[in-house]
Amino acid sequence: MKAVIYARYSSDSQREESIEGQIRECTAFAEKNGITILKHYIDRAFSAKTDM
Repeated sequence: MKAVIYARYSSDSQREESIEGQIRECTAFAEKNGITILKHYIDRAFSAKTDM
């Protein structure tokens, strides 16, 4: 099986290490289950905020 890893953080309270941790966990899961990771997608988005 083949897969991609999508990692993101969406707020100021999360840090770049959050992305690395997500990739590490997903990679470990893939290795344990015979899944080949084809690519990493990283999204450093920010959550929507309201003007209220």
